[in-house]
Amino acid sequence: MTVGLRPTQRRLAVLGSPIAHSRSPLLHAAAYRELGLDWEYKAIEVTGETLAEFVDSRDAAWRGLSLTMPLKRDVIPLLDSIDATARLTGSVNTLVFDEVGARHGFNTDVPGITDAFARRGFTTFDRIHVLGGGATAATAIAASAALGARQVTVSVRSPERAAALREVGRGVGVEVSIGSLAVAGTLSSDAIISTLPNGVDAGVGFDESTRRSTVLFDVAYEPWPSTLASTWLAAGGTVIPGIDMLVHQALIQIRIFVHGTPTIAVDREGHVLAVMREAVGAPRD
Repeated sequence: MTVGLRPTQRRLAVLGSPIAHSRSPLLHAAAYRELGLDWEYKAIEVTGETLAEFVDSRDAAWRGLSLTMPLKRDVIPLLDSIDATARLTGSVNTLVFDEVGARHGFNTDVPGITDAFARRGFTTFDRIHVLGGGATAATAIAASAALGARQVTVSVRSPERAAALREVGRGVGVEVSIGSLAVAGTLSSDAIISTLPNGVDAGVGFDESTRRSTVLFDVAYEPWPSTLASTWLAAGGTVIPGIDMLVHQALIQIRIFVHGTPTIAVDREGHVLAVMREAVGAPRD
Protein backbone atom coordinates (compact mmCIF):
# COMPACT_ATOMS: atom_id res chain seq x y z
CA MET A 1 0.00 0.00 0.00
CA THR A 2 1.37 3.44 -0.88
CA VAL A 3 -0.03 6.36 1.08
CA GLY A 4 0.27 9.76 -0.57
CA LEU A 5 1.99 12.73 1.03
CA ARG A 6 0.27 15.97 1.89
CA PRO A 7 1.79 19.40 1.12
CA THR A 8 1.44 20.57 4.74
CA GLN A 9 3.70 21.08 7.72
CA ARG A 10 4.44 17.68 9.18
CA ARG A 11 3.69 16.95 12.82
CA LEU A 12 4.29 13.56 14.44
CA ALA A 13 4.36 12.07 17.92
CA VAL A 14 4.88 8.93 19.95
CA LEU A 15 1.96 8.16 22.25
CA GLY A 16 1.83 6.24 25.50
CA SER A 17 1.52 6.40 29.26
CA PRO A 18 4.07 6.85 30.70
CA ILE A 19 5.96 8.23 27.72
CA ALA A 20 8.38 10.90 28.97
CA HIS A 21 11.21 8.34 28.99
CA SER A 22 10.79 7.48 25.29
CA ARG A 23 13.88 7.68 23.10
CA SER A 24 11.78 7.90 19.94
CA PRO A 25 11.94 11.73 19.77
CA LEU A 26 15.75 11.53 19.77
CA LEU A 27 15.72 8.96 16.95
CA HIS A 28 13.24 10.78 14.76
CA ALA A 29 14.72 14.24 15.33
CA ALA A 30 18.16 12.97 14.31
CA ALA A 31 16.76 11.38 11.16
CA TYR A 32 14.74 14.39 10.05
CA ARG A 33 17.73 16.71 10.58
CA GLU A 34 19.86 14.41 8.42
CA LEU A 35 17.13 14.40 5.76
CA GLY A 36 16.79 18.19 5.84
CA LEU A 37 13.17 18.01 6.99
CA ASP A 38 11.81 20.57 9.43
CA TRP A 39 9.40 18.12 11.04
CA GLU A 40 8.17 18.12 14.63
CA TYR A 41 8.10 14.84 16.60
CA LYS A 42 7.10 14.83 20.27
CA ALA A 43 6.26 12.42 23.08
CA ILE A 44 2.65 12.89 24.19
CA GLU A 45 0.91 11.29 27.15
CA VAL A 46 -2.14 9.41 25.86
CA THR A 47 -4.02 6.49 27.42
CA GLY A 48 -6.35 3.93 25.92
CA GLU A 49 -9.29 5.96 27.23
CA THR A 50 -8.15 9.15 25.49
CA LEU A 51 -6.69 7.63 22.30
CA ALA A 52 -9.77 7.88 20.07
CA GLU A 53 -10.35 11.52 21.00
CA PHE A 54 -6.70 12.32 20.34
CA VAL A 55 -6.61 10.63 16.93
CA ASP A 56 -9.94 12.17 15.88
CA SER A 57 -8.73 15.67 16.78
CA ARG A 58 -5.61 15.66 14.56
CA ASP A 59 -5.70 18.26 11.79
CA ALA A 60 -4.17 18.23 8.30
CA ALA A 61 -0.72 19.13 9.68
CA TRP A 62 -0.39 15.67 11.20
CA ARG A 63 1.47 13.01 9.24
CA GLY A 64 1.58 10.14 11.70
CA LEU A 65 1.92 8.57 15.12
CA SER A 66 4.10 5.98 16.83
CA LEU A 67 2.32 3.86 19.42
CA THR A 68 3.43 1.99 22.53
CA MET A 69 1.58 -0.78 24.35
CA PRO A 70 -1.29 -1.12 25.02
CA LEU A 71 -2.12 1.51 22.41
CA LYS A 72 -0.72 -0.80 19.70
CA ARG A 73 -3.88 -2.85 20.14
CA ASP A 74 -6.27 -0.09 21.16
CA VAL A 75 -5.66 1.83 17.92
CA ILE A 76 -6.75 -0.97 15.56
CA PRO A 77 -10.53 -0.21 15.64
CA LEU A 78 -9.72 3.41 14.76
CA LEU A 79 -7.95 2.57 11.48
CA ASP A 80 -9.11 2.37 7.90
CA SER A 81 -6.55 -0.30 6.98
CA ILE A 82 -3.70 -2.30 8.53
CA ASP A 83 -0.86 -4.18 6.91
CA ALA A 84 -0.57 -7.97 6.93
CA THR A 85 2.03 -8.05 9.71
CA ALA A 86 -0.12 -5.91 11.98
CA ARG A 87 -3.10 -8.15 11.28
CA LEU A 88 -1.18 -11.33 12.13
CA THR A 89 0.31 -9.95 15.35
CA GLY A 90 -2.68 -7.88 16.44
CA SER A 91 -0.29 -4.99 16.96
CA VAL A 92 0.05 -1.62 15.20
CA ASN A 93 2.97 0.58 16.22
CA THR A 94 2.74 3.06 13.32
CA LEU A 95 -0.20 5.14 12.12
CA VAL A 96 0.06 7.31 9.02
CA PHE A 97 -2.56 9.76 7.77
CA ASP A 98 -2.92 9.91 3.98
CA GLU A 99 -3.78 12.93 1.83
CA VAL A 100 -7.51 12.64 2.58
CA GLY A 101 -7.05 11.92 6.28
CA ALA A 102 -7.57 8.15 6.14
CA ARG A 103 -5.65 6.21 8.78
CA HIS A 104 -3.34 3.35 7.87
CA GLY A 105 -1.64 1.09 10.39
CA PHE A 106 1.66 -0.78 10.14
CA ASN A 107 3.77 -3.03 12.33
CA THR A 108 7.46 -2.14 12.02
CA ASP A 109 8.51 -4.09 15.12
CA VAL A 110 8.80 -7.38 13.21
CA PRO A 111 11.30 -6.07 10.63
CA GLY A 112 12.92 -4.17 13.51
CA ILE A 113 13.84 -7.54 15.03
CA THR A 114 14.90 -9.20 11.78
CA ASP A 115 17.00 -6.20 10.74
CA ALA A 116 18.68 -6.16 14.16
CA PHE A 117 19.65 -9.81 13.67
CA ALA A 118 20.81 -9.15 10.10
CA ARG A 119 23.01 -6.29 11.24
CA ARG A 120 24.98 -8.83 13.28
CA GLY A 121 25.11 -11.27 10.37
CA PHE A 122 22.24 -13.56 11.42
CA THR A 123 19.62 -14.09 8.73
CA THR A 124 18.39 -17.68 9.10
CA PHE A 125 17.48 -19.95 12.02
CA ASP A 126 15.70 -23.29 12.22
CA ARG A 127 14.59 -23.26 15.87
CA ILE A 128 13.96 -20.17 17.97
CA HIS A 129 13.12 -19.99 21.68
CA VAL A 130 10.97 -17.06 22.84
CA LEU A 131 10.95 -16.10 26.52
CA GLY A 132 7.76 -14.43 27.74
CA GLY A 133 4.20 -14.51 26.47
CA GLY A 134 3.20 -10.85 26.53
CA ALA A 135 2.32 -8.60 23.62
CA THR A 136 5.83 -8.69 22.18
CA ALA A 137 5.81 -12.49 21.98
CA ALA A 138 3.49 -12.43 18.95
CA THR A 139 5.88 -10.03 17.25
CA ALA A 140 8.79 -12.35 18.10
CA ILE A 141 6.96 -15.31 16.56
CA ALA A 142 6.29 -13.39 13.34
CA ALA A 143 9.94 -12.31 13.25
CA SER A 144 11.00 -15.93 13.78
CA ALA A 145 9.00 -16.94 10.73
CA ALA A 146 10.65 -14.16 8.71
CA LEU A 147 14.01 -15.55 9.83
CA GLY A 148 13.09 -18.95 8.39
CA ALA A 149 12.32 -20.75 11.65
CA ARG A 150 10.18 -23.87 11.38
CA GLN A 151 9.75 -24.31 15.13
CA VAL A 152 9.27 -21.76 17.90
CA THR A 153 9.14 -22.66 21.56
CA VAL A 154 7.54 -20.08 23.85
CA SER A 155 8.35 -20.27 27.57
CA VAL A 156 5.95 -18.48 29.90
CA ARG A 157 4.94 -18.50 33.55
CA SER A 158 1.40 -19.69 32.81
CA PRO A 159 1.30 -21.78 29.60
CA GLU A 160 -2.49 -22.09 29.67
CA ARG A 161 -2.80 -18.30 29.27
CA ALA A 162 -0.62 -18.19 26.14
CA ALA A 163 -2.60 -20.57 23.92
CA ALA A 164 -3.47 -17.75 21.47
CA LEU A 165 0.18 -17.63 20.41
CA ARG A 166 -0.28 -20.96 18.61
CA GLU A 167 -2.75 -19.20 16.31
CA VAL A 168 -0.15 -16.53 15.58
CA GLY A 169 2.24 -19.32 14.65
CA ARG A 170 -0.31 -20.90 12.30
CA GLY A 171 -0.82 -17.52 10.67
CA VAL A 172 2.87 -17.15 9.85
CA GLY A 173 3.52 -20.81 9.08
CA VAL A 174 5.55 -21.96 12.06
CA GLU A 175 4.88 -24.61 14.68
CA VAL A 176 4.57 -23.05 18.12
CA SER A 177 4.90 -25.06 21.31
CA ILE A 178 4.30 -23.50 24.72
CA GLY A 179 5.98 -24.52 27.94
CA SER A 180 6.91 -23.28 31.39
CA LEU A 181 9.65 -20.78 32.14
CA ALA A 182 10.66 -23.09 34.96
CA VAL A 183 12.29 -25.48 32.48
CA ALA A 184 13.29 -22.94 29.81
CA GLY A 185 16.97 -23.31 30.63
CA THR A 186 16.96 -26.97 29.62
CA LEU A 187 15.78 -26.38 26.04
CA SER A 188 18.04 -26.09 23.00
CA SER A 189 17.60 -23.73 20.06
CA ASP A 190 19.54 -21.74 17.46
CA ALA A 191 18.54 -18.37 18.92
CA ILE A 192 16.72 -16.99 21.94
CA ILE A 193 14.47 -13.94 21.85
CA SER A 194 13.71 -12.60 25.31
CA THR A 195 10.54 -10.49 25.43
CA LEU A 196 10.57 -10.25 29.21
CA PRO A 197 9.49 -6.68 30.06
CA ASN A 198 12.20 -4.26 31.18
CA GLY A 199 14.72 -7.07 31.32
CA VAL A 200 13.04 -8.54 34.40
CA ASP A 201 14.91 -11.41 36.02
CA ALA A 202 12.62 -14.41 35.56
CA GLY A 203 15.03 -16.76 37.24
CA VAL A 204 15.79 -18.63 34.02
CA GLY A 205 19.23 -20.22 34.05
CA PHE A 206 21.09 -21.39 30.94
CA ASP A 207 24.32 -23.36 31.10
CA GLU A 208 27.58 -21.80 29.96
CA SER A 209 27.71 -23.81 26.74
CA THR A 210 24.31 -22.45 25.69
CA ARG A 211 25.29 -18.91 26.57
CA ARG A 212 28.44 -19.14 24.50
CA SER A 213 26.94 -20.81 21.44
CA THR A 214 23.37 -19.49 21.16
CA VAL A 215 22.73 -15.90 20.10
CA LEU A 216 20.50 -13.94 22.50
CA PHE A 217 18.26 -11.13 21.34
CA ASP A 218 16.89 -9.22 24.35
CA VAL A 219 14.18 -6.65 23.65
CA ALA A 220 15.13 -4.81 26.85
CA TYR A 221 17.32 -1.72 26.49
CA GLU A 222 16.82 0.27 29.68
CA PRO A 223 18.35 -0.55 32.06
CA TRP A 224 21.07 -2.28 30.10
CA PRO A 225 22.44 -4.86 30.23
CA SER A 226 19.52 -6.86 31.57
CA THR A 227 20.20 -9.66 34.05
CA LEU A 228 19.89 -12.25 31.28
CA ALA A 229 22.14 -10.31 28.91
CA SER A 230 24.73 -9.94 31.67
CA THR A 231 24.97 -13.72 32.06
CA TRP A 232 25.45 -14.07 28.29
CA LEU A 233 28.16 -11.43 28.19
CA ALA A 234 29.93 -13.02 31.15
CA ALA A 235 30.15 -16.27 29.19
CA GLY A 236 31.49 -14.50 26.09
CA GLY A 237 28.24 -15.06 24.19
CA THR A 238 26.61 -12.97 21.47
CA VAL A 239 23.93 -10.53 22.64
CA ILE A 240 21.79 -8.28 20.45
CA PRO A 241 20.34 -5.45 22.57
CA GLY A 242 16.80 -4.16 22.28
CA ILE A 243 18.09 -0.72 21.34
CA ASP A 244 18.94 -2.21 17.93
CA MET A 245 15.30 -3.20 17.42
CA LEU A 246 14.20 0.27 18.55
CA VAL A 247 16.46 1.96 16.00
CA HIS A 248 15.59 -0.32 13.08
CA GLN A 249 11.83 -0.21 13.65
CA ALA A 250 12.06 3.59 13.86
CA LEU A 251 13.93 3.73 10.54
CA ILE A 252 11.10 1.81 8.88
CA GLN A 253 8.59 4.16 10.52
CA ILE A 254 10.48 7.05 8.98
CA ARG A 255 10.21 5.41 5.55
CA ILE A 256 6.46 5.22 6.10
CA PHE A 257 6.17 8.83 7.26
CA VAL A 258 8.32 10.12 4.37
CA HIS A 259 7.15 7.88 1.51
CA GLY A 260 3.94 6.31 2.79
CA THR A 261 5.33 2.78 2.48
CA PRO A 262 7.89 0.68 4.39
CA THR A 263 9.51 -0.61 1.20
CA ILE A 264 11.12 2.60 -0.15
CA ALA A 265 14.38 3.65 1.49
CA VAL A 266 14.91 7.28 2.50
CA ASP A 267 17.74 9.30 0.96
CA ARG A 268 21.22 8.35 2.24
CA GLU A 269 19.63 5.76 4.48
CA GLY A 270 22.94 4.41 5.76
CA HIS A 271 23.90 7.86 7.03
CA VAL A 272 20.44 8.35 8.52
CA LEU A 273 20.75 5.07 10.39
CA ALA A 274 24.20 6.02 11.68
CA VAL A 275 23.04 9.35 13.14
CA MET A 276 20.01 7.65 14.69
CA ARG A 277 22.25 5.11 16.41
CA GLU A 278 24.53 7.86 17.64
CA ALA A 279 21.56 9.85 18.98
CA VAL A 280 20.58 7.08 21.41
CA GLY A 281 24.04 5.71 22.15
CA ALA A 282 23.49 2.42 20.37
CA PRO A 283 26.61 0.21 20.24
CA ARG A 284 28.92 0.68 17.26
CA ASP A 285 29.96 -2.20 15.05
